[in-house]
Amino acid sequence: MTDLQIFVPKPDEWINSNQRLHRMVKANRVKAWRAAAADAVPPGWAFDHPVRIVAHVWKDRAGRYDPNNLNTTTKACVDGFVDAGLLVDDDWKHVTGPDHRHGGKGEPGIIFMFTKSL
Repeated sequence: MTDLQIFVPKPDEWINSNQRLHRMVKANRVKAWRAAAADAVPPGWAFDHPVRIVAHVWKDRAGRYDPNNLNTTTKACVDGFVDAGLLVDDDWKHVTGPDHRHGGKGEPGIIFMFTKSL
């Protein structure tokens, strides 16, 4: 059972772990994803317990890709959730995951599902 579901629309290009980006290009993408995630947090939400995060990646095309290669993108988003106060921290004591999954073809972005971690 999901405690919270947040959709983060794609604000910039994906950050793929196979890319060799200039550090400033990467920094700008990280900043955009981090801000988009912080903006997507519903008002009044804050977890006071550890959570498990599953990230469902949605793309606007049906081509093959490895969802796990987008870990840099989801890391930026999780940092944005911490910035917004949704998570206390993103260390191993507070967060399990994110686990990456293919969401489907549709509006590009990531759906984050949060459940209580045991």
